[in-house]
Amino acid sequence: MQTSLRGIANKARKDKKYRFANLYTMLNEMNLHYCWKFVNKKAVAGVDKVTARDYEKNLPEHISNLVERLKRKSYRANLVLRKWIPKSKDKKRPLGLPVIEDKLLQTCVAKILEAIFDGDFFDFSFGYRQNHGPRQAALTLKEKIHRGRFRCLVEADIKGFFNNIDHDWMIKMLQQRINDKAFLRLITKWLKAGILEEDGKIVHPIVGTPQGGVVSAVLANIYLHYALDLWFDKVVKKHCRGMVYLCRFADDFVCLFELQTDAERFYEALPKRLAMFNLELSMEKTNLISFSRFLESAGSSFEFLGFEYRWGTSRKGKRIVLLRTSTKKFRQSLARFTEWIRTNRSKRVRRLLKTLNSKLRGYYNYYGVINNFKSIDKYYRMVRRILFKWLNRRSQRKSFNWKQFDALLIRHNIEKPRITQRDNGQLNFAFNQADSGSEYP
Repeated sequence: MQTSLRGIANKARKDKKYRFANLYTMLNEMNLHYCWKFVNKKAVAGVDKVTARDYEKNLPEHISNLVERLKRKSYRANLVLRKWIPKSKDKKRPLGLPVIEDKLLQTCVAKILEAIFDGDFFDFSFGYRQNHGPRQAALTLKEKIHRGRFRCLVEADIKGFFNNIDHDWMIKMLQQRINDKAFLRLITKWLKAGILEEDGKIVHPIVGTPQGGVVSAVLANIYLHYALDLWFDKVVKKHCRGMVYLCRFADDFVCLFELQTDAERFYEALPKRLAMFNLELSMEKTNLISFSRFLESAGSSFEFLGFEYRWGTSRKGKRIVLLRTSTKKFRQSLARFTEWIRTNRSKRVRRLLKTLNSKLRGYYNYYGVINNFKSIDKYYRMVRRILFKWLNRRSQRKSFNWKQFDALLIRHNIEKPRITQRDNGQLNFAFNQADSGSEYP
């Protein structure tokens, strides 16, 4: 399958108007066996209660049966189990959990879609793409602001994006590069699959795609590529007199402008453009902000992907963009850690500290950017205090004093705060790298 995907990707990049056919035949036993290794084996089971380990016991038989149903065109998408998980203190977000069989098939389809469309995506599109992670998006935005002549920006967020994807528009967008009715019908089945709520009710969606489905991520990126990215690149840029730049990660994006007038026109046009595709801006998270190294106001700042952006002064007296962990994300991280240690404090200390190290490494790998040491050091000290508190609540007797507790952390080599970004602004791993016809107002 790797060879086939490479050939598809090369063809898609060379011929931007080519429409691929016979993709449905790629959903065969060999390719499904290849995609099995990419399925998350620890994922929660769907409505059929079958886990990945259960499915794997008779994997050849299950895959053979699935392929046979695909050939007969008798495959039916299963119900998607919907769980509501905490997003913040007062909000929850829906998460769709397909059955393992659908996850496997969606993984295969997602890889085909990625091979076709990834070459069409712009460099400023970072969401749900290999080697285009959120920290790279955050650092790229910082670099663009620092080196550009931008004076203002529009920060935006789309309200309930995954729940409002229009199915008809989605299929039209896929048809721009795909000429295989059977393959498109398969995707339509997943879009219209029933959703089983926690209270037992079954909902048949008219719009939207379940957030959490394997194929949902690439479909969302394709949708915003045509709804937003192409419009920005082909229409907005042509009608702006100054320098402009868009940085998008999934449905969160920031648009930089050199001229205030360009930013104001974009701010007015953006809701109209998104409304064409059944999308709506979250107005409380969408703002037009003045953000320039020449501003006298030192309090000018904005947040993007968990970081707060603010102008500051380097040791040499030069104006630079400073990144630090946003207050909201800092509190959320501490709240999640507190909940984790509270519910797991009775486990063996060795096991707890091993998991703690993994959590700290993940936190430093994301937030450990230059000029943010103070924030990650504060996080480490708060985590240390929370850990000390809950380990001493394992029983009625106090387990550690501070001296014993510090010795325990040293003995288990608990990760200390560190900057994981290189001095040249790059990350610690290598990176690979329709016009609607409406006039920009």
